Amino acid sequence: MNTNLDINHFLDQDQKKDLLRLLTAGSVDDGKSTLIGRLLFDSKKIYEDQLSALERDSKRMGHAGEAIDYALLLDGLKAEREQGITIDVAYRYFSTSKRKFIIADTPGHEQYTRNMVTGASTANLAIILIDARKGVITQTKRHTFLVSLLGIKHVVVAVNKMDLMEYSESTFNTICADYKSFTTTLSIPDITFIPLSALKGENVVENSANMPWYHGKCLLEFLESVHVVSDRNFEDFRFPVQYVLRPSLDFRGFSGKIASGIVRKGDELMVLPSRKKSIVTEIITANGTTDYAFPPQAVTITLKDEIDISRGDMLVHPDNQPRFERQFEAMLVWMDEKKMDPNTQFFIKHSANTSRARIDGIKYRVDVNTLQQSDCKAFSLNEIGRVVITTNKPLFFDPYHKNHSTGAFILIDPITHNTAAVGMIIDKLNTNDIPSRITDPETRRMIDSGQSLIGRDELEKRYQQKGVTIWITGLHGSGKNVLAYNLERRLFDSGATVVLLEGSTVRAGLSRELDYSPADRAEHLRRVAHVCKMLNDQGIIVVASFISPTESIRQQISEIIGNERFHLILMRAGLDYCRTNKPELYLKVEKGELRHLPGVDEAYEMPESPQLTFDVTEKQADVEVLMAYLAGQNIFPLE
Repeated sequence: MNTNLDINHFLDQDQKKDLLRLLTAGSVDDGKSTLIGRLLFDSKKIYEDQLSALERDSKRMGHAGEAIDYALLLDGLKAEREQGITIDVAYRYFSTSKRKFIIADTPGHEQYTRNMVTGASTANLAIILIDARKGVITQTKRHTFLVSLLGIKHVVVAVNKMDLMEYSESTFNTICADYKSFTTTLSIPDITFIPLSALKGENVVENSANMPWYHGKCLLEFLESVHVVSDRNFEDFRFPVQYVLRPSLDFRGFSGKIASGIVRKGDELMVLPSRKKSIVTEIITANGTTDYAFPPQAVTITLKDEIDISRGDMLVHPDNQPRFERQFEAMLVWMDEKKMDPNTQFFIKHSANTSRARIDGIKYRVDVNTLQQSDCKAFSLNEIGRVVITTNKPLFFDPYHKNHSTGAFILIDPITHNTAAVGMIIDKLNTNDIPSRITDPETRRMIDSGQSLIGRDELEKRYQQKGVTIWITGLHGSGKNVLAYNLERRLFDSGATVVLLEGSTVRAGLSRELDYSPADRAEHLRRVAHVCKMLNDQGIIVVASFISPTESIRQQISEIIGNERFHLILMRAGLDYCRTNKPELYLKVEKGELRHLPGVDEAYEMPESPQLTFDVTEKQADVEVLMAYLAGQNIFPLE
């Protein structure tokens, strides 16, 4: 007898066994963890050291009396054992002679909805436990709705604790009827009912003699035989390119995982979005080349023609293309502990593509306990609803019910990079249904009156600052421009969005035709004030350096900008210092070449109550004093 041959044959057969991913769901104390523990125990999939630890833990912290508490095999977290509940998603792997299994034991509590969604996202089948004593309850409906939402096609309704109801057939039939009545509105094509006792192992691995009226398969036999391969979409070929493989100048292949459909050597494929076509010359797998490939195989495809293809592009059959849109409707499950901000520009991760996306509207929120729909402005943790999403660039997608791989996406918070939500695309949006704030009566009124559709609070949140004007006044040569430019640099380096305006640059363009007469100076400053107001309205900090010689003019400037946004800073310097520091204009006035220079032949009125006053002899620390002032006024945070 050749032992090596036998081992190789066994390994080869084990490798060929298909994999069933399943999850369990139910309310507290329905026995999810006990059922999976019993499944592992009775199928002889527990090592001796695990069994010894299980027997020891059962005596110390179990809830099954003198018997073994099989739930302890799954409730791995200390908090779960202490409370007797499942919190995290526990994954367990085991196999039989017919199939491999990955089991996800998901939490039953409503506050762990996102955990259940995570566990269900890759499942082929769901086991929903119902306590025979309680029947179909609110949690049962919630879990069934989530299973339906995530497109799981096979559901086993395990009516547990039949031993506590004296194995009553009528009890079982009543629960089955109630459950069927509830699921008529949900999309679950395959539902199987099995009565069992997880604690006693009845109808788990072997059929129970205590329920002779049940003629179906026991749970393990059903799990081994349920047909899930046909659940995959083999019609619509979708191949998102994840990597362009160039190991040498003579080879160029496109690597990725087949999302759906079948591709064969010699097939004509189209590249999206370029819509260029070519012929498949080779399909390469980990085990060599093949004539055809199907999901979920990871392959490298080579094409006859040299076509520009990048990561994020998709290969499809020319006569079978996905949607190519920027707007679509989707069901969204909010995963973030931070409440949704509808104004956020999220990152959307869809297949191999990443783009920016916004939530343009919430159609309704679904109460996961009653399935009732209600109006909603923003989602909180674990809430679910139907939304309209617009992306910056078009995505290639199929409706989720048709293709899970190309119909699912996640939204990522741009600040924290946490997963904010997971979504299932319903379909593209009809052009007539695309939300447009312009058609809203209030929005129309705002546009007609010249009001921005972006609120001040939104701008402050985006820029992390308040739009204000720091108006620096002082004589020509007092050093106000030096202060202004240094403040602009300091704010920019700290992350502020800031614009600097000063006399010479504005007069070179915006006020080019104006001279220095009192009337033209007033017009010049009026224009500057309105520019400051417009920039402030957009949330931008403006640093303005202008002589603005009289109290009356400064008051008018403050009223145009808005008194609450106008911050007056005085750069105080004597005339002698100013003449020495900037002699050009002063010489022109003395020679009669220039008139109306404040402080010489025109009055300069010192401000009555500036927010800050700086002396030219202390300018080294002026910028930091200004930064501290801005922080104190909650205009811009100090580092």
